[in-house]
Amino acid sequence: QVQLVESGGDSVQAGGSLRLSCVASRAFAYNWCMGWFRQAPGKEREGVAAFSTGGGVTTYADSVKGRFILSRDSAKNTMYLQMNSLKPDDTAMYYCATASRYFCDLVPSRYNFWGQGTQVTVSS
Repeated sequence: QVQLVESGGDSVQAGGSLRLSCVASRAFAYNWCMGWFRQAPGKEREGVAAFSTGGGVTTYADSVKGRFILSRDSAKNTMYLQMNSLKPDDTAMYYCATASRYFCDLVPSRYNFWGQGTQVTVSS
């Protein structure tokens, strides 16, 4: 089992940047999926980016490609989401999540452990 704590959410204007952090209670394991997801009011939770510790592959949703970057610091058990060129459509609660799997995708139901979320609000 692993506990996840997100931070870094804030209110920004369109075009701005934020960096979200997700601290895990244990070291990243091999063959883990580590992902960022978001949920806007009235909408389903959707995947934003995911990283496979086994395959070393990062996957991004089309809506954030070229703007968001997932990275990690294994020494700190921390995963980051750098968000640039933010748009009002990026407004949502952002969650990090993990799953014990090799092949990682952006389907929320395939992730087992979730943080409590951090709010990102982008104004026009």
